[in-house]
Amino acid sequence: MPQLEIILGLLVAVAALATLATRLKIPYPILLVLGGSALGFVPQLPRVELDPELVFLLFLPPLLYVSALFTSWRDFRANVRPISLLAIGLVLMTTFVVAAVVHAVIGLPWPAAFVLGAIVSPTDAIAATTVAQRLGVPRRIVTVLEGESLVNDATGIVAYRVAVAAVVTGAFSIWEAGLQFVLGAAGGVAAGFAVGWLVVWARRHLSEDPSVQNIVSLLTPFVAYLAAEELPHSLWEVLRELYGVPGDLHFSGVLAVVTTGLFLGRKGPYITSSGTRLQGYATWELITFLLNGLIFILIGLQLGSVMEGLDEYTTGELASYALLTSLTVILVRMIWVFPATYVPRWASRRIRERDPSPPWRNVSVIAWTGMRGVISLAAALALPLQTASEVPFPNRDLIIFLTFCVILATLVVQGLSLPVLIRALGLEDDRIGDKEETHGRIKIAEAALERLDELVDEDWVREDTAERIRG
Repeated sequence: MPQLEIILGLLVAVAALATLATRLKIPYPILLVLGGSALGFVPQLPRVELDPELVFLLFLPPLLYVSALFTSWRDFRANVRPISLLAIGLVLMTTFVVAAVVHAVIGLPWPAAFVLGAIVSPTDAIAATTVAQRLGVPRRIVTVLEGESLVNDATGIVAYRVAVAAVVTGAFSIWEAGLQFVLGAAGGVAAGFAVGWLVVWARRHLSEDPSVQNIVSLLTPFVAYLAAEELPHSLWEVLRELYGVPGDLHFSGVLAVVTTGLFLGRKGPYITSSGTRLQGYATWELITFLLNGLIFILIGLQLGSVMEGLDEYTTGELASYALLTSLTVILVRMIWVFPATYVPRWASRRIRERDPSPPWRNVSVIAWTGMRGVISLAAALALPLQTASEVPFPNRDLIIFLTFCVILATLVVQGLSLPVLIRALGLEDDRIGDKEETHGRIKIAEAALERLDELVDEDWVREDTAERIRG
């Protein structure tokens, strides 16, 4: 079947499943994954193989960018401590615990076990926000989940690259790994700020036509991602050829995209017109839905291909391995979140006074909302086929299978049970956003009335017009 027909067919499936999800009041990523899994076993349909590099380049930058672009920097900064504990501390803890469990029980070699742990450690930005926002929870919960899922992708990818390099080369140094982690994160943030500054400068000097401005907006996440991922690598290759410098250098493209999005979200109102922002919002909303729909249904379609390389395992073994890994991922999050929330406040009076302890009900929702998605699957599919010694990558098919099972389990089990949990806990939307919008509208009206009183004495202002506008 031609690729165009496949894409059109997938878009039809996305529309149908999203419509069904709306009627069933189920977050659409859940139904898309389940629908894609079912379609993956239909024999008449062609097998769809995802190119990992295509996923990393085509899907992740725009999805992460638009999430960061519309994230409140004020809320993000106010919650940077809990976000950091989840996005860095929890990711690293999940990596180590999952690696230890699958090494001890399943028998994966340590390097391969760390690869699996790094792959399943980050939560998914799209799944988390889609589920949380539709359920009407307090805004701080959504802010923390959004911030975590934006930043933890970078932590997970850096840990993943370190673990894969250890498998491929057969060598591992904790100091080199730590240095690569710090350089990757710091370089990604620096690259993101640099691209954000260049985009602000360019948009101020380009045509004010909304179409031109939004073309730049569409290109921005790809520029940020490639600037962080490819430029340092290319420069290091030049240094290696000229001076024999060993190793390689990569910055975090994910963190660069997030940094650029946060920076431009803050600067956007000062450099673009209202017409540009209105058109841009509608454009990004459509693109986000299309990319979300395609990627989640493609995740499901991978299941048939993944199962083909697991003939050496029995169905019972695969089921028990999948259950063990999924439970480990879920339990580590639950065990981490409560101490990370309350221990710093117990230990520090300053933190306790500045940020009182949240209700345990709110913490319970954050502990249970740990859906995995796009970046985990892309990382699993990007595993090399062979190591440097030209032997097959150890347990590659099993790692991909367990990754898919974790995605499926967290999306379906946690996603479907989350509304029940929220209702049981009695949580409701605090409607802070609506209150702030109302307050903002009142301030705008007061400023307009004040300006109107200044203009009413002008000769060109008719009294009846002024009174009508005042009304």
